[in-house]
Amino acid sequence: MTKFFAFLTALCLALPAAATEIGDDGLHKAPWMRDTFKDLREDLAEANAEGKRLAIIIEQRGCIYCKKMHEEVFIDPAIDAYIKDNYFFVQINMFGDVEVTDFDGEALPEKEIVQKWGALFTPLMMYFPEEVPEGVSAPRAAVAQVPGAFGKWTTLNMLTWVREKGYAGEEPFQKYHARMLETQLSE
Repeated sequence: MTKFFAFLTALCLALPAAATEIGDDGLHKAPWMRDTFKDLREDLAEANAEGKRLAIIIEQRGCIYCKKMHEEVFIDPAIDAYIKDNYFFVQINMFGDVEVTDFDGEALPEKEIVQKWGALFTPLMMYFPEEVPEGVSAPRAAVAQVPGAFGKWTTLNMLTWVREKGYAGEEPFQKYHARMLETQLSE
């Protein structure tokens, strides 16, 4: 596994990362973000059909932490490649008006669904399992929620831990991250 990350990192460092554009809504638009109807049940089905994990990212215009993630972390070639290969990301605007349909079937404008979910910070990333029980809303269905900005290794390790279903094992993310970080920093 460690050799794989070393190879992936070396390969990705040879490729230039694309700069992230800003959309009309003032949010960063990474190439790996999906433009969907924001029905989380449909998005989950599509992610599964592609063999990817569904994740959502809640952001807001002018968020300095969102900017940090897009301009310093997500553009890292290893992270960018890992997301493209393994994730189906849907962006939600914390103060937007686009309708979002939650896993429980409730449809609300972005700004209201964010309130329903109790999301207070941006960016907030929620990662989901391949199957979500009927009647469960996104925060209860999420296998991990990450509020705020983190660095390269924390982000890459979270993406990997979720993809490898670390949440279903006995090693919590904090221990997984510490173990992986020791290896990553010594390479």
